[in-house]
Amino acid sequence: MTEFTPWSALAGGTLIGLASAVLLLASGRTAGISGITAGLLRPWHGEGIWRWMFIAGLILGTVLYGLFGGNLAAIQIDANTATLTGGGLLVGIGTRLGGGCTSGHGVCGISRLSVRSITATLIFMTTAAAVVFVTRHVLGGGA
Repeated sequence: MTEFTPWSALAGGTLIGLASAVLLLASGRTAGISGITAGLLRPWHGEGIWRWMFIAGLILGTVLYGLFGGNLAAIQIDANTATLTGGGLLVGIGTRLGGGCTSGHGVCGISRLSVRSITATLIFMTTAAAVVFVTRHVLGGGA
């Protein structure tokens, strides 16, 4: 998937922004996936339902994408189980150290003009760019 599709990107970004705004306005909560998921591990009274609904919405979005003509077969992950598990653990550790994930800082934090979130997002994006550069151009791992 290398083609840029501005209309679907605009629609997706709009839906993410609207969902984040509704969650913030309705409950005062930010839509950071790591925080929402972590809250499922230690739910407070009355907190579990909206968290499960949020996660279910992520899964339902994928299902609806496939049902309405999206090409789910084109989405491929070319990594073994050990690599995926290690990457997942590193992401989990990073979100704890960084006080949130890219969705919490990047979508919700920046929209609230949080200096901490702007800094975190700049670090996330710089690191991601460096990893892609090293993987593709230094180690020769892709086009």
